[in-house]
Amino acid sequence: MSEIADAAKRLLLGRPVRSEHLGHTLLPKRVALPVFASDALSSVAYAPDEILLTLAIAGLSATMISPWVGLAVVVVLLTVVASYRQNVRAYPSGGGDYEVATVNLGPTAGVGVASALMVDYVLTVAVSISSGAQYAASAIPALRDHEAAFAIGLVVLLTLVNLRGVKESGTFFAVPVYLFMAAIGTTAVVGFFRYVTGSLGQAESARFELTAESGFDQGLIGIAGAFLVARAFASGCAALTGVEAISNGVPAFRKPKSRNAATTLALLGGISAVMMLSILFLARATGVHYAEDPHTQLALDGEPLPADYVQHPVLGQLAETVFSGVPVLFYVVSAVTGIILVLAANTAFNGFPVLGSILAKDGYLPRQLHTRGDRLAFSNGIITLAVAAIVLIWAFDAQVTRLIQLYIVGVFVSFTLSQLGMVRHWTRALRTEHQPRERSRMRRSRAVNAVGLAMTATVLVIVLVTKFTHGAWIAILAMGLVFVLMRSIRKHYDTVRDELALGDDEATAARALPSRVHAIVLVSKIHRPTMRALAYARASRPSVLEAVTVGVDPDDVDELMRQWEALDLPVPLRVLDSPFREITRPVLSYVRSVRRESPRDLVVVYIPEYVVGHWWEQLLHNQSALRLKGRLLFTPGVVVASVPWQLSSSQGQTGLEGEGFRQRFTGY
Repeated sequence: MSEIADAAKRLLLGRPVRSEHLGHTLLPKRVALPVFASDALSSVAYAPDEILLTLAIAGLSATMISPWVGLAVVVVLLTVVASYRQNVRAYPSGGGDYEVATVNLGPTAGVGVASALMVDYVLTVAVSISSGAQYAASAIPALRDHEAAFAIGLVVLLTLVNLRGVKESGTFFAVPVYLFMAAIGTTAVVGFFRYVTGSLGQAESARFELTAESGFDQGLIGIAGAFLVARAFASGCAALTGVEAISNGVPAFRKPKSRNAATTLALLGGISAVMMLSILFLARATGVHYAEDPHTQLALDGEPLPADYVQHPVLGQLAETVFSGVPVLFYVVSAVTGIILVLAANTAFNGFPVLGSILAKDGYLPRQLHTRGDRLAFSNGIITLAVAAIVLIWAFDAQVTRLIQLYIVGVFVSFTLSQLGMVRHWTRALRTEHQPRERSRMRRSRAVNAVGLAMTATVLVIVLVTKFTHGAWIAILAMGLVFVLMRSIRKHYDTVRDELALGDDEATAARALPSRVHAIVLVSKIHRPTMRALAYARASRPSVLEAVTVGVDPDDVDELMRQWEALDLPVPLRVLDSPFREITRPVLSYVRSVRRESPRDLVVVYIPEYVVGHWWEQLLHNQSALRLKGRLLFTPGVVVASVPWQLSSSQGQTGLEGEGFRQRFTGY
C-alpha cells in the first residue's frame, strides 16, 4: 500500500530534489514577474468592476467619475510601489513587512503585520479563485450554481502544482500571465484607436437605464455621496493587493536579489496602472453599466431586465465591444482573464509559505511550517493555505461580492505599519551616517516612505470606515484571532525552552550515572516477542532485572509460570495481583513503588510491541501496550523501551527494502 502511495506522490509531485540544488530554483525577472505579480496584475479584472458597482448605487451620473476614482487608486499604487522598492533594498532577507515592523517597531507590531498578511493571503486565494470560477460559469452555463465546487477543485489543482516547486509552478504560470497582459494591452490599444477614429461602439449594457438606490436620487451630493465615493475608492484599492508579495519573496530571486526585486516591482506598478486606467476609461467611453443587482438597478425601456439575463464582467463587456465583428478575440480575452484570476492565487501560494516559514523559525507558528518538502517547497505552508482558502470559499459560496468586503483590510494594515517602520529605519540610519551623498539618499528614501505612510494610513482609515459593517469586521476578527494564536504559540515555545534549558545542577547531573538501573520486562505470554524483550534487557546489563506479569486469570497465570520454569529462564518472574482484572493500574503501582524505595534508581520498562502493516491490524493489537506507555511517560525517573516485533504484514512498509537491506537486517 505504501509503495502505491509513494508512486502516486512521485507521479503528482515529481522526484525529490536534493538540498544542494536549492540554487537552481531561483527565479529570473521574467519568471518572477508572473509568479509574484499575478495577483496585482489580475486585480485589474475585478477592481474596476468594484468601483463601477459601488458608484452605480448613486445612478448613472455617479459612474462618470469612475476614471478619477481609478486615478486616485493608481496614485496610491505607484506610491506604495516606490515605497516597497526601498523595503526590498533595506531588508532583502524575505521577511518583508514582518521583518520591517519587528526590527523597527517591536515584536508586537511584527506579529500584528504577520497576522494581517496571513489573513490577506488566504483571502487572496479565495477571492481570486472565486472570481475565476464566476468567469468560467459565465462562459460555461453548466457550471452555474456550482461555482463553489469548481473553485475548490481549482484550489486543489493549484496546490498540487505549487507542491512541485517554486520554479516549476512559475514556469507553468508564466505563459498565461503574459498572455493576459498581451490581451489587455491589445484591448486597450485597439479600443483607444477606435475611440480616436470614432469607430468605437457602445457596450450592450449602455442601452440599459441605471436606477439610483433610495437616498441617492440626487447623485453624489452631501455626506452620503462623499461616503459612497470613498467606498468606491476603497474597493478599487484591491488593485494594490499582491505588491507586498515581492518583498516577502526576495530570496527566491536570482542575484543581485534586491535589484531584481526592485525592478520587478517597478514593472508591476507601471503595467497595473496602465491597464486599470485603460479599462476604466474605455468603460466610460463605451457606456458600460455594471450593478450589484442588475434585475433591480438596471431596466430597459422602463421595464426590469428578464430573470434569465446574465451580467458579464466589465472586461468581458469591453472585449465584446472593442472586438465587435471579431468574436474570437472576445473569447480569447475572456479565457485568459478567467485563467489569470485563478493563477492570481499563485502569488499567495508563494508568499504565505515563505512568511509562515519565517514565523515558524521565530517560534510564532508550529515548527513544521519551517521545513521544506521533497521538492524544496514549503509543503506544509502550501497545504495550510489551501485548506484555509477552501473553508472560506465553501462558507461564502464563492461569491466575490461577499468576499471582497473582507479584502484589503489586512494588506493596508501591513502597508501602514511597514511604511512607519521604514521611516524609523531611515531616521535611525541617519544618526550614524556621515557621508553627504549617502545621507541625501537616505533622506530621499525616508521622504518616499513618509508619503507612502500618509497615503496607506489614509486608505486604511477609509477602508475601515466604509467597509466595516459590510464584512470587514470578519477580517479584523480573524486577524485578532491569528495574532492571539501566534503569541500563544510563541509563549508555549518560550516556556518549553526555559523548562528544558540546562542549569548548573542539570549539567552536573548529566555527568553522573544513576545509582542503579532496575529493568522490568512486561510479559503477557511466552512467545518470540517476549524472548526478544528479555534478550534486549539482559544485553543492557541492568543492576536488577525481572519479568512482570499481571494476574488477571488464575489459569493463565499458572500456565505461564509452568512454561517459565520449564524454560529455566535466568530472570525471575513476578506476578502482580489484579482483583479488578486491570492491567495498567497494577503495573503503574508497582513501578511507582520501585521508585519510592530507590529514588536514585533508574527504572527501565521494556514493552514488547507488534509492528503491523495495515491500519485495521493496529486496532487488534498493542492496545494495552499503548495505554501503559501513555501512562508511564508521565512517571518521573522511568524510561519506556518499546521492543518491536515485525509481523509478516509489515514487510515492505519502510520503503527501504532491497536485497542488501534484507541481507543485513534479518536478525534482531
